[in-house]
Amino acid sequence: MSNGSFVWEDQPRHPHQSAMATLRFGQHVVSATVVFLRSELSFAIVNRKPVLPGHVLVCPLRPAERLCDLRPDEVSDLFVTAQRVAGAIGKHYGAPSLTLAVQDGPEAGQTVQHVHVHLLPRHAGDFSRNDDVYTELQHHDRVESEEEAPFRSLPDMEREAAELRTYFT
Repeated sequence: MSNGSFVWEDQPRHPHQSAMATLRFGQHVVSATVVFLRSELSFAIVNRKPVLPGHVLVCPLRPAERLCDLRPDEVSDLFVTAQRVAGAIGKHYGAPSLTLAVQDGPEAGQTVQHVHVHLLPRHAGDFSRNDDVYTELQHHDRVESEEEAPFRSLPDMEREAAELRTYFT
C-alpha cells in the first residue's frame, strides 16, 4: 500500500466535485475538498495521517520532487504560504509553538515525490522527548498492513479543511 497525506484517486468523489477539482501531489491526486488554502504558486492540505492534531502540508502547485528543483518565486510563495498557514493552525489548535519540517529526498524520509512543508502544532508534553516528533514523521505515513493505524476518513478531512478555510476568507 502507498502512503497517505492526500485523498486516494480511486476513493469516491464528493458529490459536488468534478474531475477537474483535483491537484497533483507527487505520484498522487489530491481532492480539492481537502485543500484549505491556495495561493498563486502553492496549496495547503490537511493530512490523511497526521502525527499530531492539526498536522498539515503546504506544497508548490507545480510538482517538483526536491526543494532545489523549485524556482525562486516558488520557494518564496511556498514559505510565505507556510507562514500564513502557521498563524492559522496556531490559532485554531491553540498551539504556543509549531514544528516545520521539509524531508528533502528519500534518505531524509520523503515518501511523496513532491516538495512539501509539514506544519505541526505543538504543545508542552505532546512527546516525551521533544525531538521524537522527527522520528514519528519518518514513519507516520508508512503502512505495514491493512490492520495498522487506519487513515482518516474523507468526511473528517473535509470537515477540518472547511474549518481552516475560514481563516483565509
